[in-house]
Amino acid sequence: MVGLILTSLDDDKAQDVLAIDLVGKTSIADRMIIASGTSGRMVSAMAVHLGQKLRQAGYKPKSEGEKFGDWVVVDAGDVIVHLFRPEVRTFYNIERIWQAAPVKTATVASPPKPKAKARQEGKPKLKAKPKAKAKPAARKPAKRA
Repeated sequence: MVGLILTSLDDDKAQDVLAIDLVGKTSIADRMIIASGTSGRMVSAMAVHLGQKLRQAGYKPKSEGEKFGDWVVVDAGDVIVHLFRPEVRTFYNIERIWQAAPVKTATVASPPKPKAKARQEGKPKLKAKPKAKAKPAARKPAKRA
């Protein structure tokens, strides 16, 4: 199915095609394919053509967004295809969300070190002087002429 989708997008002159492997990241799909078209009309046409080719191959794709063509989503079951106008793709930047993040290994944190005591045994504790409160400035009544 991925080959069929990529071929269809290539035939329609899709730009910046990116395939992301989602296995182990989510259960919604195994692959996500992201591509751009130069205009809303081109994005809508790519989605329509892709839907037709998937149906001919026996799949039952669902799509949304063809009317406006800013962002069209084609759900082909195991593969989700996002088609964008370049400005919309840059704005949402969904590639960043789904790209593989570096795996961080968990480490066991060591217990915190005890804080050093502020005073040693035998020395008296000093009391802080209370802070003086600032007095509001006295107001003089306004003179009437």
